[in-house]
Amino acid sequence: MRRAVYATATVAVVAAAASVLLSSIAGCSNGPPNPNPRAGEPLSTVPVDLPRYMGRWYIIANIPYFAERDMVASRAEWTLRQDGKIDDSYYARKKTFDAPEKHYQFLDTPVPGTDGGEWRVQLFWPVRVTQLTLYVDPDYRYTILGYPGKNLGWIFAREPDIGDDTYRALLARLDAMGYDTSRFRRVPQRPDQLGKEGFASPGDAD
Repeated sequence: MRRAVYATATVAVVAAAASVLLSSIAGCSNGPPNPNPRAGEPLSTVPVDLPRYMGRWYIIANIPYFAERDMVASRAEWTLRQDGKIDDSYYARKKTFDAPEKHYQFLDTPVPGTDGGEWRVQLFWPVRVTQLTLYVDPDYRYTILGYPGKNLGWIFAREPDIGDDTYRALLARLDAMGYDTSRFRRVPQRPDQLGKEGFASPGDAD
């Protein structure tokens, strides 16, 4: 009896935590109204060659939100499993490049019928969120990820630095998809990028 009560209480706590987290993610949409005239157009995923897509990706830019705010030197590493799911490792340092590296582990599941372009990301049981691959270049050097509602978005690259022209071209793609690109901030990948125009700075509210 006591074990059953404990199990029920544990499920209730997990459900409450999941509800809070999902509410926080949804709350990201409470930013300024999206002025893009294409804001209401639905996002479309692109086909992805999953084996080529695996490996290390540096997070070049994102729309700041609670989970990644104040992070620097952030990257993702994806590994395709035999069962078709993806081990998703996130690494970053908090506020300074001298801080210990943090590591978070997730499990991603490509959604059948989307050619690998839509993933269900399990943050922890039972919480899953949708991740959309909106663009990948022919050489698999750059990719754009999005979230339904356009309140979250990311630019990834195989190298920690990309040229300004390339960055602007990727932002132009996001603009064409209906994103408010003024909300994007570049993620510092080197100490000298801290405080530079267009880069997120630790402590920024947005």
